[in-house]
Amino acid sequence: MATEERVEVETRRHQMFPVLDAADIARITRFGSARHYPADACLFKAGEPGPGMFVVLKGVVAISQRDGLGHVTPIAEQGPGQFLAEVGQLSGRVALVDGHAMGEVEALLVPPDQLRALIIAEADLGERLVRALILRRVALIEAGASGPVLIGPPDSADVRRLQSFLGRNGYPYHVVDATQDADAAAMLEQYAEAQLLVVCPNGAVMMNPSEDALARCLGMVDSVEHAELFDVVVVGAGPAGLATAVYAASEGLRVIVLDCRSYGGQAGASARIENYLGFPTGISGGALAGRAYVQAQKFGAEMLIPAKVVSMDCSRAQSDGELSVTLADGRKLRSRTVVIASGARYRRPAVPRLADFEGRGIWYWASALEAKLCAQQEIGLVGGGNSAGQAAVFLSQHAAKVNILVRAPSLAASMSRYLIDRIEAAPNIELHPYTELQSLHGEPERGLEGATWRNHRSGDEYHCAARNIFMFVGAEPETTWLDGCGVSVDAHGFVLTGTAASGGFPARQSAALESSVPGVFAVGDVRSGSVKRVGGAIGEGAAAVALIHQHLAGAQ
Repeated sequence: MATEERVEVETRRHQMFPVLDAADIARITRFGSARHYPADACLFKAGEPGPGMFVVLKGVVAISQRDGLGHVTPIAEQGPGQFLAEVGQLSGRVALVDGHAMGEVEALLVPPDQLRALIIAEADLGERLVRALILRRVALIEAGASGPVLIGPPDSADVRRLQSFLGRNGYPYHVVDATQDADAAAMLEQYAEAQLLVVCPNGAVMMNPSEDALARCLGMVDSVEHAELFDVVVVGAGPAGLATAVYAASEGLRVIVLDCRSYGGQAGASARIENYLGFPTGISGGALAGRAYVQAQKFGAEMLIPAKVVSMDCSRAQSDGELSVTLADGRKLRSRTVVIASGARYRRPAVPRLADFEGRGIWYWASALEAKLCAQQEIGLVGGGNSAGQAAVFLSQHAAKVNILVRAPSLAASMSRYLIDRIEAAPNIELHPYTELQSLHGEPERGLEGATWRNHRSGDEYHCAARNIFMFVGAEPETTWLDGCGVSVDAHGFVLTGTAASGGFPARQSAALESSVPGVFAVGDVRSGSVKRVGGAIGEGAAAVALIHQHLAGAQ
């Protein structure tokens, strides 16, 4: 290992496992309580709710990873001055590792609410703690030795579906090929009809579970009733929703964020965002969203992900100012305001059999998972916006050739200049103007085996043996859950705000982002007339908080 790489590794490990001095521990003491543990006691266990952060005062605690198949991997031994937690403990999520006392141990236990208070009250110490918590989660993800075990063919659509779900939620996992692992093969034999098994850290076995079922098995989302009245319910955890959560929670409002799939929204799948202020070398959508997700929890925002909202009740908005949303599991959440940040779902062009190949060669995002499938292959990419451009540049680093199909004569009207320049400079990217995807070839069980696209000016057709085609043809608003609530939408289903909202209200400062229902705001891609950019979404999410304060002040 080169000297520079060795220094970087040592620096990162020091940041991941810092040693607190006596002054640091004294500052932490008022946020925690002293605990004593006998030899071999379990302080926390993978798959069970973590009690918070432990600061070791005396003794040593062994940290290890354990998966549902019983495989145990030692991580570290933590002694006096070191603390035990990762980013999930900011919100009391389940532990991802085991911690056992090696001999008698004395420690300070700081519960999640006090951990958040500590991080905010002691800013310099909090910075070190948060950096360590994030780096530990990253290390767990990279190690792939904890979390659920996915047992099945690594190239199966269902395995990739769950990999995508777990990856976009920043949750560690690993895939086991039963043909290569005797324990996995023996388990698969017990479920003769199963094509995919998932083993949770607590030992529970699931056959081809849905994302929601897997999340519940892992304890990613609670199932308790939330009877309290929130100040803000944010529906959607994309950039706009996360920005609202960060600013609202940091200003003392009680906030809960809901999303049916993962944090980050469509932006979370972007390989690299290079035109967002403050990141001159760019940042991936997942990294940007992950930081915002942690930041919102740091300030006390509650997260329910995945949790699908099916309806909203606005009947009391005019009388007592109370709104409520209903989740797919029947739970209701009450709030004084609601922020619609549900974004948009991927648009599906009218191509025969498109749905048959979704997850089997047809993709609506381009992450590292999909990039691996394209290694040294010719692929197709449909779309001419910035997301398409970012994906094309990213995929060109893996694929032998990337064909960009656009109906327009060029990319000039829909893509940023820096991306166009990069595409023109890439020797393995070819632009096909005036071209549309016409048909798909293959059988769904075997996956996509090719496609045909056609130039609608010349009539020429091109048959390509592409096994992977990426769709970036825009999106449709995710607003069906608003039906019956009186929130006005435009002809395309995007939420109208301000004076554009039907039955509107006198122009005032709050008009810009408020819908036709008082106390209901819309931000980001779901809002009619919004700029469909990450920066614009974050700006709207932040701006909405000032308007929320005005609404709450007027309702008192």
